[in-house]
Amino acid sequence: MAIQYLHTMVRVKDIEESKKFYCTLLGLEETRRKDLDGADCTLVFLSEPGGGPGNEIELTYNWDSDEEYTGGRNFGHLAYNVDNIYETCQTLMDAGVTINRPPRDGRMAFVKSPDGISIELLQAGDALAPAEPWASMENTGSW
Repeated sequence: MAIQYLHTMVRVKDIEESKKFYCTLLGLEETRRKDLDGADCTLVFLSEPGGGPGNEIELTYNWDSDEEYTGGRNFGHLAYNVDNIYETCQTLMDAGVTINRPPRDGRMAFVKSPDGISIELLQAGDALAPAEPWASMENTGSW
């Protein structure tokens, strides 16, 4: 039996705000978009630069939904390697994103998307040397 990972779907309330987070701040690229008239929704697929289909995030925007989306224990987080965890966290923080679990160890941090999806950021390669302000920064909220 063969199996292939395709994508992870997350429901979003504001597709442009979510694209700003995932594309502008995290660096993903939109690979395709589908408006499904019969289902009253838009699907936007994102991947790492040059990634194309597969290993994607599918942002699902339901056009007329008042539903409040909350996370369940059956969904943990999305995880991404980054070139420099300190620079990435600083860029996110400068854009108003809360660093829920700062990269005190130079290796791992957690933030949340505009829709409350937990995002784990991991330093590619070896951990960076501990540095301020990260080394002494406290956790905020949950992740």
